Amino acid sequence: MLELFTTDAMREIFSDRMRIQRMLDFEAALARAEASVGVIPRDAAHAIVRCCRAEDFDLEKIAAAARDAGNLAIPLIAQLTERVSRAHPGARGFVHWGATSQDAIDSGLVLQLRDALALIEKDSARLADAVARQADAHRATLIAGRTWLQQALPITLGLKLATTLSALDRHRARLAALRGRMLMLQFGGAAGTLASLGPNGIAVESALAAELELAVSVLPWHTQRDNLCEAATVLGLLVATLGKLARDLSLLAQTEVGEAFEPAKKGRGGSSTMPQKRNPVGAAIALAAAVRVPGLVATMLSAAVQEHERGLGNWPAEWETLPQIAMLTAGSLDAMHDAIDGLEIDAARMRANLEQSQGQILAEAAQMALAPALGRDVAHDLVANASRRAAAERRHLRDVLGEDARVTAILDRDALARLFEPQSYLGVANAFIERALARRR
Repeated sequence: MLELFTTDAMREIFSDRMRIQRMLDFEAALARAEASVGVIPRDAAHAIVRCCRAEDFDLEKIAAAARDAGNLAIPLIAQLTERVSRAHPGARGFVHWGATSQDAIDSGLVLQLRDALALIEKDSARLADAVARQADAHRATLIAGRTWLQQALPITLGLKLATTLSALDRHRARLAALRGRMLMLQFGGAAGTLASLGPNGIAVESALAAELELAVSVLPWHTQRDNLCEAATVLGLLVATLGKLARDLSLLAQTEVGEAFEPAKKGRGGSSTMPQKRNPVGAAIALAAAVRVPGLVATMLSAAVQEHERGLGNWPAEWETLPQIAMLTAGSLDAMHDAIDGLEIDAARMRANLEQSQGQILAEAAQMALAPALGRDVAHDLVANASRRAAAERRHLRDVLGEDARVTAILDRDALARLFEPQSYLGVANAFIERALARRR
C-alpha cells in the first residue's frame, strides 16, 4: 500500500513481523495457561515462551511455506517447534498443545485489531477535537446551505461542521461498544470442542483469555464471523463520514466556489505541470478510502457464509481484507485531521456566494412570512412566480416582491428588507451547534 493511504503506526500494527508476533503471543500465552492448570510441565512452558520472539524467525521462509501449507500458522509452529527443540528437547511435544491453526490466526488477528482500535479511537478523538474547535469558531460564519448541489437556505459553517462532529461522536460510541464483542479469544481446537484437552478445556480457555486480556466467548466462533464483520462495518461507517466531510470540503474548494481550503504549505497539493494548482489532497485520500472500503466490507460479509466448522477460501479472504480496512481508516482519519485542523476560510467569498441568487436563497423565508395571511399554497405560488421573474429580469427577489400589492399589504418596506438578511433565517442553528459541542465536552 502506498505511503499516503495509511499511517506508519497502523502499518506497523499490520506488518508481517507484528502478524507473526501476535500469533506467537498466542502460543506463549497458551503455554503459560496450560502450565498454570497442570496440562503441560512448567519448564516446557518457560522454554516455549522464551522462543516466541518474531525477530528470531525466518519470515520469508514462513511466507514461502504458507503457500503449500494453506496458512501461516503451520510453518510458524514448525519453526517454533524446531527452536523449542533446540532450547529444551523435552518441551518439543508441548508446542501448540490442544490448539488448531485457526485459534492462533484468529486470536492473533484480534490482538492486532485491539491495537488498531486503540489507534483509531485516539485519532477519531483528535479529529473530533479539531472539528469542534472549527465549529465553535464559525458559529456565525454564514454560508449557503446546498441541497441537490443547488443553494437552498442560509446556514452557518459552524452548523455544517457540527453535523460531522455529531456523527464522529456516534462512531466513537460504536467503537467503544464494539470492543466488548470483538476482543474475544478464539479457542476451540480442531472442530470447536477442545476435545484434545479433555476435561481441562474450560480451565485452559479461561487461563488463556486472562493471559491475553481477552474476553471468553460463549462458544468458539470458528465459522461465526459476526464479530469481525461488525468491526469491518463500524470502520466502514466511520470512513463514509470522513468521505462525506472530504466531499464537502473539496466542493467548497472548487475554483468557482472558493469558500474553504485545506492548509497551504510548500509541497502540498501542487501539480507536476500547473504551478497555480492547490489541490485538496487530504480530501482525495479520504475519498479514495471511501471508494475502496465499502467493497472490502462487502468482502467480509460475503466471507461470513462459511461451511460447517471451518470455511474453505472464505476464512482466508479475511486475512488481508480486515487489515486493509483498518489501514485505510487510519489514513483517512489522519488526512482529514490535517485538513480540518488547518482549514482556511474565505468568509467574504461565502457571503458573496450567498448573495449570488439575489435573494432567492431566502424565498422560503418570504413564503413563511406571507403564509399566515395568504395560506401556504397561495404564498408558495406567489413567491415561486416572483422568483422566476427575478431570475429572468436579473433582479433581487426583494424588489420584485415589493411590487406586489398582496405582499406590501402584509410586509412594509423595512420588514421586507429584514426578511432578506440571511442571519435572520438561521432557525435554531446555533442551538444545534451548542448541542453537538456540549456532547463533545
